[in-house]
Amino acid sequence: MELLDYLIYFEAFSFLFFGFSCLATEYMRLEFIRYGLAKQREFTGIVQLLCSLGLFVGAIANINWLVFLAASGLFFVMLAGFIVRLKIRDGFGKSFPALFYTLLSLYIAYNFYDYL
Repeated sequence: MELLDYLIYFEAFSFLFFGFSCLATEYMRLEFIRYGLAKQREFTGIVQLLCSLGLFVGAIANINWLVFLAASGLFFVMLAGFIVRLKIRDGFGKSFPALFYTLLSLYIAYNFYDYL
C-alpha cells in the first residue's frame, strides 16, 4: 500500500467515528447548537457516514470515481465546518481539525480527479 491508500483509510475510519458521533452523542448535539446549526446535525452525520462508506468501498473495490466523490463530499462538509468555526470565532486549536480534514479531503479528491 502507498501513502495515499493509508490516508484514504485514515479519513474513512475518522469519518465513520465522526458520523456516528454526530448522530449519537450529546456532546455533538450541544456543539451543533453552539454552531447555530442544530437542524443540520443529523444530515451532517449521515453525509459523513455515506462518504466514509464511499471511501472504504471505493478503496477496497478499486472504484476510483467513488473515492473521488466521497472525498469531494467530505471536502465540502469540512470546508463548511471550518468556515463555521471561523464565524463563531473558535481559536486555532478548535479550528485546526476542520482545516486538516478539509485539506486531506482535497488532497485525496485531487489525486482521484483523473478517474472521472
